[in-house]
Amino acid sequence: MSPRVGDLVAERATNTFVGRAFELRILLDALKADGPSVIHVHGIAGVGKSSLLGAFVHRAREQGAAVVQFDCRSLEPTERRFLDHLATELGQPSGSVEEAAEAVGALGERVIVALDSYELFRLLDTWLRQAFVPVLDRHVRVILVGREPPVAGWLATPGWEGMFRGLTLGPLDEVDALSLLEGAGVGAEEGQRLNRAVHGHPLALRLAASAALQRDSLDLQEVAIQSVVQELARLYLSDVRDVRTRRALEAASVVRRMTLPLLESMLPEAPAQEVFARLRRLPFAEVGSDGLRLHEAVQQAISTELRSVAPDLYRGYRRAAWRHLRTELRTGGSPDLWRYTADMLYLLENPLVREGFFPSGAQEFVVEPARPADGTALMSIVARYDGPEGQRLIRGYWDRAIDAFHVVRRRDERIVGFYLMLDNLALDRAPMEADPVGARWLDHLRRDPLTRGQRAVFVRRWLSEEHGEGLSAVQASCWLDSKRTVMALRPSLRRCYLAMRDLDPYLPFVTKLEFRELPEATATVDGAVFRTALLDWGPTSVDGWLARLVADELGIIEDDGRILDVAARELVVDGRRASLTKLEFGVMRTLCEHEGKVVSRARLIEDVWGYDFVGESNVVDVIVRGLRQKLGPCASTIETVRGAGYRFKRALSS
Repeated sequence: MSPRVGDLVAERATNTFVGRAFELRILLDALKADGPSVIHVHGIAGVGKSSLLGAFVHRAREQGAAVVQFDCRSLEPTERRFLDHLATELGQPSGSVEEAAEAVGALGERVIVALDSYELFRLLDTWLRQAFVPVLDRHVRVILVGREPPVAGWLATPGWEGMFRGLTLGPLDEVDALSLLEGAGVGAEEGQRLNRAVHGHPLALRLAASAALQRDSLDLQEVAIQSVVQELARLYLSDVRDVRTRRALEAASVVRRMTLPLLESMLPEAPAQEVFARLRRLPFAEVGSDGLRLHEAVQQAISTELRSVAPDLYRGYRRAAWRHLRTELRTGGSPDLWRYTADMLYLLENPLVREGFFPSGAQEFVVEPARPADGTALMSIVARYDGPEGQRLIRGYWDRAIDAFHVVRRRDERIVGFYLMLDNLALDRAPMEADPVGARWLDHLRRDPLTRGQRAVFVRRWLSEEHGEGLSAVQASCWLDSKRTVMALRPSLRRCYLAMRDLDPYLPFVTKLEFRELPEATATVDGAVFRTALLDWGPTSVDGWLARLVADELGIIEDDGRILDVAARELVVDGRRASLTKLEFGVMRTLCEHEGKVVSRARLIEDVWGYDFVGESNVVDVIVRGLRQKLGPCASTIETVRGAGYRFKRALSS
């Protein structure tokens, strides 16, 4: 049988792999009967983590091991999507975690499950550690490769001693660094000079070799490695003489991944297929299952330079990417949803949101589902901040909905905080109805119902042992962990209700995320006033919300006047404001969120009134007439599509 292209590519990559003998020996220990069950490899960007993993996978297969490999960059960090992807890789229907583990174990006598770019899977780390890895057969090994060190749970949880090993990947030693440069065509003397500047950093070595071969002299100072990579990327870009290739490189630097349709949208005058082919040939570009990516260190260097020297061009690329991604988001199917979510998150520069989904830096605490034995420690935290009534209410939730509690642990397993998040479709209503805060939320849902299949989450209590509701590392850990639920419930997730006694310190942050205070949900417990902040993601759930945040950052809505002010629930026309009734706001928001598309009367009734509405569809016509009156000179933005419904159509500025 002739070799496959993929096999030839893997073999070629292995043949050009340099050094790392010590690290490879450690990874190959996983194939031994008494080897560690989990090995976690981490190191800075460009240090060669993926190359090391590729070399190990090749050698493991040579030794007869079966390998299942994941690229976390293109995989949604939720339990269901992980199991679905695993089932696809194994060629079988998706099932439970136990069924998946059994199928993995049946692949052979030695099995490797490898996850690359694992830092993007931080939301799923607790589930993998607590639910997936423990049910794997002993002959299955898990290799985790990413930028960040392992979270504390792998190191501190009893029972992992001897079964978990961490491996820090540093620069290449001088012999291996010179060997890499020699393989790239750089002479020994020049190689020594270059390596003194780049300190054995593999990506910098390759960039330096490329630049040195194109220039008579390459002057590099011995500075921090990130500065070296930035300077080399700038030099590489300056050597690109073809304007189209340069523009394509700039465009690719501001997006998470580049596809042919996206390139056509961002550079409409360029021959997209030809330019895309040129990008593929770059030494720091990689084509995967969901598009082309530049190496993250080079990508960051180019985008930083572009933003500094040509801010208007940088912004224009991002605006063009947003328009294309928004269109794809509306037309793409469910399997592609995560790709567009991640794409929008990459475009978004709001650090509060980006850190909430893709955290950077080591995490001090472990957040995990509460265990029955945690009740005493959890309630002792509640007793520090709540009176008798508050303690009784939280105890009621604990007795009826323990699965809704998530605790924050230190390395020594001590609980230092928790949060309580409930889901309306998996809810025991008894403790909520007995709770003044929960009862207000349920009442709001009755008066402003969700449509069938939509979900709401309720964050009832959120406490740190030391800081209570205040800003702290414990609270940040809870915020991060809650995003796992948010990701898992989209696209059906519509609202989040959040209760706090001292909401004011958070308002400057949460209002930027489209939270608004809900005065009618204010309630008193133990004489203390609890205020509610509500985030309504809208009919398009989290993904539509992200698109709105990016649009606000890029000034896309403001450039031609904001017609709908969501926070104020007002129309804005020629600088004049008009307040909206609850139904007018619901209809206008739904039309705006489906801009350019026809929305049927039935759909409007479903989204705005809910399935409990009884009446004639001409009630929509009455609301639209009222909106047109308030829109005045902009009344034509709501078009009637005979026999179909209504369409909101407004050209966005370029």
